[in-house]
Amino acid sequence: MDLATLIGIPAGFLMIIGGIVVGGYSLGLYADLVSVIITIGGSLCAVIISNDMAVVKSIPKYMGIAFKQPKSNVGDLIRQLVSFSEKSRKEGLLSLEDEVEQVQDDFFKQGIKLVVDGTDPEVIKSILYNQISQMTSRHAVGINLMDTWGAQAPAWGMIGTLYGLVGMLANLADPSAIGVGMAAALITTFYGSILANLIMIPIKTKLTARDEAEVAEREIILEGILSIQSGDNPRIVEEKLLAFVPPSDRNKMKVTSD
Repeated sequence: MDLATLIGIPAGFLMIIGGIVVGGYSLGLYADLVSVIITIGGSLCAVIISNDMAVVKSIPKYMGIAFKQPKSNVGDLIRQLVSFSEKSRKEGLLSLEDEVEQVQDDFFKQGIKLVVDGTDPEVIKSILYNQISQMTSRHAVGINLMDTWGAQAPAWGMIGTLYGLVGMLANLADPSAIGVGMAAALITTFYGSILANLIMIPIKTKLTARDEAEVAEREIILEGILSIQSGDNPRIVEEKLLAFVPPSDRNKMKVTSD
């Protein structure tokens, strides 16, 4: 599980509740079912209209990704590529055929199979880059979904506020009801801001980061596979792949000795 998401969202709600309590206000003032229906229900309806039902049904899946820790390990990936490079230099590219079944990642496995089959480097690059492009397109669906909901939530909060103001103005004859009516009207904007800024926009940002990390991982695999096919020295392969890693992490990921 992703601890950052698991801690961040509940902590955000605790900060809001804590601020209300410390300010000396009653939590009951901020509980309003009508506002929940308008803000969450209305913004969800806008999201449904904006997307196909197949995409809408995937909302739980996309939100769940933000709570899961990625299994990838760039260090292990680089070590495996360097190991394949050493084996192919000693025994030839066909020797990698025996190693393919050890590879868990389908993208990695397909690349090695293409190398073993003697496929032209440009063809390999085209096939694998096309897969990366299709992957980012799939990821963009979830990112855009969260982005749409994050944009709609404050707007529906404002709609709820306008709804409340109409009701308040209709009762101007009762001055004692004006303050209560104004407070009730503003709660929907409050809910919309929370839904957008504490949940939807952060989840969208996390999904974007996950997409970028997965693309970088695929590019490492692609670079490693092409280097293996061209017969590069394992040390050169390693240096090429470490270029994708932050300088502070490179030493602990090095495989070959200086």
